[in-house]
Amino acid sequence: MTLSPSSTSGRPIALIGFGEAGQAFARGWHGEFQGLNIRAFDIKTGDSDATRAKWNDYADAGIAGCETLGEALEGAGVVFSLVTPDQAFAAAQEAAGLLQPDALFFDGNSCAPGTKRAAQEDVETAGARYVDMAVMAPVHPKLHKVPLLVSGPHVQAALPVLTALGMQARLVPGAVGRASSIKMMRSVMVKGLEALALECILSARKAGVDQEILASLAVSFPGFDWPAKMAYDFERTTTHGLRRAAEMREVAKTVQELGLMNPMSQAIVQWQQAMGDLDLPQNDSNLGKPDLGLRADAILDALGQLNTNEEKDD
Repeated sequence: MTLSPSSTSGRPIALIGFGEAGQAFARGWHGEFQGLNIRAFDIKTGDSDATRAKWNDYADAGIAGCETLGEALEGAGVVFSLVTPDQAFAAAQEAAGLLQPDALFFDGNSCAPGTKRAAQEDVETAGARYVDMAVMAPVHPKLHKVPLLVSGPHVQAALPVLTALGMQARLVPGAVGRASSIKMMRSVMVKGLEALALECILSARKAGVDQEILASLAVSFPGFDWPAKMAYDFERTTTHGLRRAAEMREVAKTVQELGLMNPMSQAIVQWQQAMGDLDLPQNDSNLGKPDLGLRADAILDALGQLNTNEEKDD
């Protein structure tokens, strides 16, 4: 399909950050449309250890990679910020002085509403239009068609652009922060279930009773495939734990901003950070899908090795 240049003001589309979400969006657009001018900049482009891999990512997605943020944003009418949550505000600050007047700035990062509002101030002071965008599901397999929520004063201008790009966005009435509030509160449950699964099954496997625990859960929650769900959760936390921990810090900040205690969110941060720090490979085997037993054993082995090294250091 050929996308009408008028749908995006005939100007380039820029991606700030080219990790899982950025690559998914770009690949989705590349597969559906012809003639889109898409550029991307990722902070790892300048990292000597990752430079070659990141340039390969740009080429694989069929877009133009840029050496600087300024190069990516030059002339861009539509900008998507898709960095890690801990870098989202800094990315907005840096981009603000480089954005074109009236450019739409879609902040799709998993951040607290307060963080989004601070970013909005910088972006709109520079003359661009800030849109709070929340990505509400894993980007695979739907790629650019993953469900989105958008809020803020510029959503009426933003929705036609997202629709023209084949994206599935729903308007959340209200100010910047409304869409992100939904994302943040949902993450307490989604990432919390992952943390509970880790603590439950790792402990059970180490005690030699994991099969009994899974059988008991199957009785208590009939029709729910616990082994498959937990295998998926274990893979996600070990593959994306660092990013998830950064998101949960923003969740904890959100809960605190609401005047509530946040020990659950803080505990989820600890589990996600610990799993990300292990730096385990993504695949458990050649089975083509996560394997709960293999992944649990790999985690326990890595944690055991970590504890051994810490004892030696002491």
